[in-house]
Amino acid sequence: MEPQPEITVGELIDRLSACDRDAPVRLAINPFFPMAHRVADVVAGRDEAGRPVVFIAEGRDEDGQLGHLPPDVAVALTWQEPTVAPPRRRRSVRRRGGE
Repeated sequence: MEPQPEITVGELIDRLSACDRDAPVRLAINPFFPMAHRVADVVAGRDEAGRPVVFIAEGRDEDGQLGHLPPDVAVALTWQEPTVAPPRRRRSVRRRGGE
């Protein structure tokens, strides 16, 4: 599988500008066990090669991880396949005495 190109600050701003300005920002982490996390900070830094990089950080408090990522978000990220609940089957009625 070929690595995805990294999103730039400009692309992130463009995508965020289409969103509700009052909506909280969350991080979606780990495609194999999708979880939602609070965003605590944004910090400009440099990578190992000295190139500028922007880091989005999770909070340090114990409630930084909010729980499982909503299934529709995991599907939109292509981390999971859409699922449909299996049809419900009628249960047979058990009778006493093996009737």
